Amino acid sequence: MKYFYALLCILGTIAPYGAFLPWLSEHGLDITLLLNTAAGSSVSLFAWLDVIISAVVLVVFIGAEGLRLRMTYLWLPILATVVVGVSLGLPLFLLLRELHLSKYSDSAYD
Repeated sequence: MKYFYALLCILGTIAPYGAFLPWLSEHGLDITLLLNTAAGSSVSLFAWLDVIISAVVLVVFIGAEGLRLRMTYLWLPILATVVVGVSLGLPLFLLLRELHLSKYSDSAYD
């Protein structure tokens, strides 16, 4: 699973930034325009609200599960969620969790 999560970390970074960087190069870091564009239709607002709520849930889950398992580097998937999004934060946390659990398991698997 760790290779699958690592692949998803790569895809979860490339896909969103592949869509965002062309917009950023065309418009610059115009936060007002970005927010107006994101909330420009009911469908885009639906998608953004879904992502924001998912990000909040993920950060809480990272904290709770990470502390329960006494994991280190919990700041890394939280930062990844804020900087890139759930598409990187979730697979990165799952990768770190998998690596942490494999340290304490007799039957580590890939």
